[in-house]
Amino acid sequence: MLDNESTTHMNTLRLILGDQLNLSHSWYSTLDDDTTYLMMEMRQETDYTTHHIQKVVAFFVGMREMSKALEDAGHKVVYLRLDDTENKQNLIENLGHFIQKLDIGKFEYQLPDEYRLDEQLTNYCNDLQIESQSYDTEHFLTNRTDLRNFFEGKKTYLMESFYRSMRRKYDILMDGDQPVTGQWNYDASNRKKMPKSHVPPEPILMDRNVSDIVSMIKKCEVKTIGNIDENHFIWPVNIIESREVLQYFIDNLLQYFGDFQDAMTPQFWSLYHSRVSFALNSKIISPLEVVNAAINKWKSNPDLISISQVEGFVRQIIGWREYMRGIYWTKMPEFSELNYLNNTRKLPSWFWTGETKMKCMSHTIKQSINYAYAHHIQRLMITGNFALLAGIDPDEVDQWYLGIYIDAIEWVEITNTRGMSQFADGGIVGTKPYVSSANYIDKMSHYCKDCYYDKKVKTGPKACPFNSFYWNFYDRNEDKLAKNPRIGMAYRTLAKMDPEKKADILTQANLYLSDIENI
Repeated sequence: MLDNESTTHMNTLRLILGDQLNLSHSWYSTLDDDTTYLMMEMRQETDYTTHHIQKVVAFFVGMREMSKALEDAGHKVVYLRLDDTENKQNLIENLGHFIQKLDIGKFEYQLPDEYRLDEQLTNYCNDLQIESQSYDTEHFLTNRTDLRNFFEGKKTYLMESFYRSMRRKYDILMDGDQPVTGQWNYDASNRKKMPKSHVPPEPILMDRNVSDIVSMIKKCEVKTIGNIDENHFIWPVNIIESREVLQYFIDNLLQYFGDFQDAMTPQFWSLYHSRVSFALNSKIISPLEVVNAAINKWKSNPDLISISQVEGFVRQIIGWREYMRGIYWTKMPEFSELNYLNNTRKLPSWFWTGETKMKCMSHTIKQSINYAYAHHIQRLMITGNFALLAGIDPDEVDQWYLGIYIDAIEWVEITNTRGMSQFADGGIVGTKPYVSSANYIDKMSHYCKDCYYDKKVKTGPKACPFNSFYWNFYDRNEDKLAKNPRIGMAYRTLAKMDPEKKADILTQANLYLSDIENI
């Protein structure tokens, strides 16, 4: 990289990626006629995996909203649409084109949150014959190396200790050096099944016509998955809409969020969840704004909202979210290839349709297809649990999760999927595999009641596949898991099991696995 001598009127090009939609960034605090902002819809980004149609639309609308806001504020913006004839459909080729076309003397960009883009831009700038500079996105509460430094010399990366350090650092729910109530974590209070008669409030939905963008995506023959109502797009894609969705959560849902954040039911798809994850992960709204809104509501309404509701929400954002990003930048790119349990099975084709007789899987997948959304327990303990028990290749699982969810960007998707959900990292993120039989699913949901399969049966034509898969998982992975202190009970139970009964269960599991397309 060469540093040109500064000139009085050196043209600067600033790149804004699709998940860098933070209008509060310091870049935009001043106007400069010599600075041009570049935003691009590219096949490079639509095609690196097969995305949900709602996800592609959300990013494109969000980017266009950002571009308009910058132009309205007086900034110079070049916005390249997917079908623009000038579009090279590749980040590096487009950058080269506009650097030459606009006679650019300096190139600036915000640090990407995906390894592939970071590598692409780093390599490009190393060869660039003009000055270049990178900036922080000014969104996260930690930088890339904070978690690595925090756990330096440690074998395990315990999220709870990192979370507590974040609480202290930002003085969130603290009384001096201790938590406000004397208790750090209310996770044990956040695992309630929703009563059958309980009806949560309807979710707040945006109502935007996106038919022009859907038409463009189809005309360009971008391969997508999932459904969309192009006349009534429901997701927030700018700061005004994001704050409206956040405020609705604060006013109507927060009081039961902690209690029912793990609950599942086929009757309702969003329950008490905030649904601000896309707005957060595209940086439209800041994590501090989100958590402070919840904390302020609790402080002003302590009789209505308990600390357990608020702490559970805060932990997800300043604890888990920041922790997962730290894991990503500490362990990539090797993390993306980890397969500790050597799972190789292909994902069943019904993961793209939901056409399976297992009600929990059918509902969760169809909900994902219709809304590009499922909450964390549906992802972890329904679809993720099944994939791990069935021995699905983590590469296949990664691509499905990365594509189907509107909030899935690799830094948050791969750490949750390959790490916590699939235990492919061998225990970096989670200290044990998160697997269960039908018992847990029934405990936390209303799925089992009308299911084709019997939740209580382990063998036979109506036996719930989760039951035999559960014991088959432990049996086939005994060499790698038996010494894990957190799952000793499972192996003690397996050791005491009647040999004939055990053989029947394993036979049942293998029968289902051999015909996995039809269960």
